[in-house]
Amino acid sequence: MPDRIIGNPGAGSFHPSSQPPGLDADRATSTGTARYSDRFISRLGEGFYRPLADGVVVSSLGIGTYLGEPTAAEDEAYAGAVREAVNSGINLIDSAINYRCQRSERVIGRVLRATIEAGYLRRDELVVSSKGGFIPLDESAPLTREGYQGYLRREFYAKGVMRPEDVVTGGHSLAPSFLRHQLASSLANLGLHTLDTYYVHCPEQQLGTVSYEDLLERMRAAFATLEERVDAGQVASYGVATWAGLRTPPGRRDHLSLVDLVRIATEVAGEKHHFRVVQLPVSLAMPEALRLPTQPMPDGRLLTVLEAAAELGLRVIASAPLAQGKLAAGMPAQIAELFPGHDTDAQRALAFVRSLPLTAALVGMRRREHVAENLGTRD
Repeated sequence: MPDRIIGNPGAGSFHPSSQPPGLDADRATSTGTARYSDRFISRLGEGFYRPLADGVVVSSLGIGTYLGEPTAAEDEAYAGAVREAVNSGINLIDSAINYRCQRSERVIGRVLRATIEAGYLRRDELVVSSKGGFIPLDESAPLTREGYQGYLRREFYAKGVMRPEDVVTGGHSLAPSFLRHQLASSLANLGLHTLDTYYVHCPEQQLGTVSYEDLLERMRAAFATLEERVDAGQVASYGVATWAGLRTPPGRRDHLSLVDLVRIATEVAGEKHHFRVVQLPVSLAMPEALRLPTQPMPDGRLLTVLEAAAELGLRVIASAPLAQGKLAAGMPAQIAELFPGHDTDAQRALAFVRSLPLTAALVGMRRREHVAENLGTRD
């Protein structure tokens, strides 16, 4: 089925823009995101939209696109979910080039292009993020390891995108030439001129091969590359999207320090650097960001990620708030008592995350009905 706009008359808040259709701006703006939030705030509540950076506001629920197989059926399901999300008050859309063999980015791109060209939305109303670091496949996975190695040689080594020695653990690279290539590929997949946030994807993956000091040098080169891309207009801000790195204490092999990352960004670009956002799992099942002090500060204090990010001026985006579906059902009855006014376990789990001092929770939503259920969450 071709991408088309599916209206939601019952929502009562979503109408075609009165402005001419098209890419009227290359990125999210304070004016555009305020315009978007004004259409939905009476239904979703004052606390639903929160500041990100440079006056931009985002929905405190964002749509994630990680889960699922690289199939046409999943493409169509995601297309419906993304349409439903932007139709219903969600203006934060997150992906990564490696998600579903680049198909998640491409689905987002088709939906946004159709939606904007039809005049239902404007580009400056949406906050779109992606990530680079893991080597992406293209549409489908090679059937054998030899096929994968041939793919690397053909698409990356022979074209000078990166060298074999730039790759760790068989599928991750922070080489500047690779990150430039991946960003350009993501922009092409998404049909955008600028990404609002571009994340270095799981930099702790490197620590299985290199020392922490070597990783910091690689991050310095990565941040310099992204500042260059900011100057070129391809990125508005950047960050790191992690799995374990920020949740593990000092001394662990995969530990990452926010202080070190901010210091590197400052050394690269001064106090006006564009390192603004961190992403990590936060949920009832993974509460380390608010409970476990993992972040050493210059004055000797050991803070949680949420505390350290606040002091360092970084916004926090929560990933996996439903623990990849494990918290969507079957939680103890005591949890329901803690979150009155919510009808499902998924809503309660999201209410917990949204009650924390962070900007947004990214929820993997592969069906339109998932969007409708999750938007039942209230402060």
